[in-house]
Amino acid sequence: MKISNNCKLLIVSTSTVFGKPYLSYLNDEIPHFFDGVEQIVFIPFARPDGITWDTYTKIARNYFTSIGIKLKGVHEFPNMKDALRNAQGIFTGGGNSFLLLNTLYELGLIDPLKEVINDGTPYMGTSAGSNILGQTIGTTNDMPIVYPPSFDALKIVPFNINPHYLDPHPDSTHMGETRETRIKEFLVFNNIPVAGIREGGYFRVEKGNIQYLGDRPLRIFKQGEIPFECLPNEDVSFLIK
Repeated sequence: MKISNNCKLLIVSTSTVFGKPYLSYLNDEIPHFFDGVEQIVFIPFARPDGITWDTYTKIARNYFTSIGIKLKGVHEFPNMKDALRNAQGIFTGGGNSFLLLNTLYELGLIDPLKEVINDGTPYMGTSAGSNILGQTIGTTNDMPIVYPPSFDALKIVPFNINPHYLDPHPDSTHMGETRETRIKEFLVFNNIPVAGIREGGYFRVEKGNIQYLGDRPLRIFKQGEIPFECLPNEDVSFLIK
């Protein structure tokens, strides 16, 4: 599977890095990515901490207003499918990936969302909003608080994503499974590459090309191979070709 040459994506691990306000560490990236976009359509369905769609939309709106872009929640439109089809840009926030995907299925928004992303509508996702761009949500860190009709995601990129990727702490006495262990378990049954994005890292996809950016390395997992690291700005085109 190859990614559409029309796709314009910002695939972000987290909305907030330690010690900085919401999305502020991307202040240079987001205005450039949404250049020429006057209004964003926001998808709030992941509901972090169980907050309402309206509350989540207000958080996102406050940020985008600060950089001169209007934002409206997809649920605030009379027809959500038309809202996506007519959107100048789309942002899906983080939270619970199972809840996000289930709600998209329930509202019949999977196909319209895939359609507009593949046609070139700029799409930014953070955390769960990034997870749904992969082949499945099988490498999310979230608890399955609801059960979607399928774990199949939007299948926009030909790999899976693990946002908030954590390395084992050398001084930890925790005896449970590490993030790497869980991803290796996934790969026993699924031949899908997994990109472990540490906090502060993100992909930019445009015109059939992909670039990894941020201030921390990316960890790549493939079935039957030893995991390896890619530095920011290193060639990661193998992920989409």
